[in-house]
Amino acid sequence: MSEGLVTVSYIASTILFILSLGGLSNPETSRRGNHYGIAGMAIAILATLLGPKVTSIVPVIIAMLIGGGVGMTAAKRVQMTQMPELVALMHSLVGLAAVLIGYTSYVDNSIEFFGVEKTIHEVEIYIGILIGAVTFSGSVIAFGKLSGRLSGKPLLLPARHLLNLAGLLAVIWCCSLFINVASHGAGMLFLFVMTFIALAFGVHMVMAIGGADMPVVVSMLNSYSGWAASATGFMLSNDLLIVTGALVGSSGAILSYIMCRAMNRNFFSVIAGGFGTAGGTVVAAGDAQQGEVQPIDAEETADLLRNAGKVIFVPGYGMAVAQAQHTVCEITKLLRAKGIDVHFAIHPVAGRMPGHMNVLLAEARVPYDIVAEMDEINADFPKTDLVMVIGANDIVNPGAQDDPNSPIAGMPVLEVWKARTSIVMKRSMASGYAGVDNPLFYKENNRMLFGDAKKMLDEVLTALRAG
Repeated sequence: MSEGLVTVSYIASTILFILSLGGLSNPETSRRGNHYGIAGMAIAILATLLGPKVTSIVPVIIAMLIGGGVGMTAAKRVQMTQMPELVALMHSLVGLAAVLIGYTSYVDNSIEFFGVEKTIHEVEIYIGILIGAVTFSGSVIAFGKLSGRLSGKPLLLPARHLLNLAGLLAVIWCCSLFINVASHGAGMLFLFVMTFIALAFGVHMVMAIGGADMPVVVSMLNSYSGWAASATGFMLSNDLLIVTGALVGSSGAILSYIMCRAMNRNFFSVIAGGFGTAGGTVVAAGDAQQGEVQPIDAEETADLLRNAGKVIFVPGYGMAVAQAQHTVCEITKLLRAKGIDVHFAIHPVAGRMPGHMNVLLAEARVPYDIVAEMDEINADFPKTDLVMVIGANDIVNPGAQDDPNSPIAGMPVLEVWKARTSIVMKRSMASGYAGVDNPLFYKENNRMLFGDAKKMLDEVLTALRAG
């Protein structure tokens, strides 16, 4: 395949990737967006394999078969609740690839660069390895936190900001020495030093971020992986990688901004160190929060659902853990068949990654038209008879509006307490990832349905069918 045909193929792939991003921005068009992305990637791979730069196709095919086999196995085995950590792990591989390609490009003597071209090429290598190393180590730590192998509590080292500043200055200093050094061996030494600093920074950055900010971390690392891919494109002189990486990087950055705005958080304050605990703490009996909770059972819950005119479900990570989305869908079908108006309210940071709840509901085939975002549905709560909160906590905490001293003060939340009745499904009275008590639990119009979400909803479904 000639260079001209490869370029045309890359342009077609780029257009398909842009259409894919557009499709993925809406649940109703997400399947089409996925198909566009698959088609674009298939064209890109074929054009690269058949292009003039690939001189030995067999090793590439073997590597693709191994990687594709691992990917297919992971896709079949990984549960929906494990998707956030899988995404983080995939981001780490992009970062690692950027680092390895950077070192390979530096030691490759097949192409000689001179003067300004040599300086530009070395800067591309340096920046590519820098971004790749930060992405790799940060994503590995994010994987550890999301999978529960590491504590979700932020690790805030003394003088951490000064440590970050010192690391940044050291990276800049190493860059100037790397570019100006004449010896190839000395240049490799400065690359090693910078890589170590970048790896340490990635670890420190994500360790300082609490569990409540993990959705921002996932989208942020998605952006980093895109910029790492773009830097790799510059190193390899591959236009498609440059453009595609820029698309991923910019879309990830925009998503991070959206997540921060949804949490009333400054992006730089998240990076500097977020809030969060190791997964929620049980509220002690003598804590500042007054009031008693009012428990409810499955039969009573079914009666309230049966007699409601309008019901809103608010899913959270607890629903994902219990894999209760299919039962929720069955309850929804039953209620709608009885003429009850049913909707779902999705907070932007519900779950462990952006869009986590939307994906779960789509998997259970909940109709897209009854799934609404926070801004669309918050005004409906005062007109709602019953709200079912399934495993959510911080995103329905009225303390975000009422308590200026709360760690989540100012965070936009779903105002479920304004409904006639709310039912919160939880295993226990443990707090959410922000580590703060939830006054919703003690409100007069709230009831607590304790137990595993799947088990309790199964009982509710059975009672509804019996009635």
